[in-house]
Amino acid sequence: MPRAGTGPDFIEALARGLEVITAFRPGRPEMTLAEVAGATGLARPTARRILLTLEELGYVRTGERGYALTPRVLELGVAGVRSMGLWDVARPHMERLVAQTGESCSIAQLDGSDIVYVARVAVPKIVSLAVQIGTRFPAAVTSLGKVQLAALAPAELADVLAQPSRSGLVPRRTAGQPEFDAEMREVRARGWALTDEELAAGIRSVAAPLRDGDGRVVAAVNVNCHAAETSVEYLLDHHLPLLLKAAADISADFARLQDVPHVTVSAAG
Repeated sequence: MPRAGTGPDFIEALARGLEVITAFRPGRPEMTLAEVAGATGLARPTARRILLTLEELGYVRTGERGYALTPRVLELGVAGVRSMGLWDVARPHMERLVAQTGESCSIAQLDGSDIVYVARVAVPKIVSLAVQIGTRFPAAVTSLGKVQLAALAPAELADVLAQPSRSGLVPRRTAGQPEFDAEMREVRARGWALTDEELAAGIRSVAAPLRDGDGRVVAAVNVNCHAAETSVEYLLDHHLPLLLKAAADISADFARLQDVPHVTVSAAG
């Protein structure tokens, strides 16, 4: 396990605590002490002390058969999104896009070889995959992931794809390397990505990148629809132009937000 630090300032106890938190993955929301120790490679007494500490801090609770994370762990990830101000910037544009398309809209960021959903405006519909803030999917089979992977340099792209997915989900269809390389070139050239039932049956979506003030891709936004209701042609002819405008508007507003000076002052006594 990656607990060996690279310098004298590395805090091994903190690293071990984070390993325990990330050990709870899809398919195992609740684990016994023995399972946590086995998943992390920690000795049982060490794992127990960490779990008890996390429980006292409110990040872990005791369940019927062991330990489980509490919703408070979302604060650890959401704090990063809030600090960026991306949700506040994106929300009105996402709500407008949902009103125009009648379909759900999401924002996700790249995390290793996965995407993680960080913002969503949903339309109640029956779909084969439940999506919420924090949901993780393999990036290579999602439109949100493809536009972000296409923005990476070749060496960085290879390193990212070499990392195993932590989503716990097996894609319905995976492209071979030549097909994937050709698709990455196409996504780079046109500036958007389409997926058609690659992740799961019935899931069809188109995504565009979100950029910061320096033009770097920091996230992606998509329109998601059900294949039985929306054809690829309608998705591209009607939804895509609206999506591209929303992505451009979000990126522009985010760039403006970054240019605003932020000053912190102490309150007067």
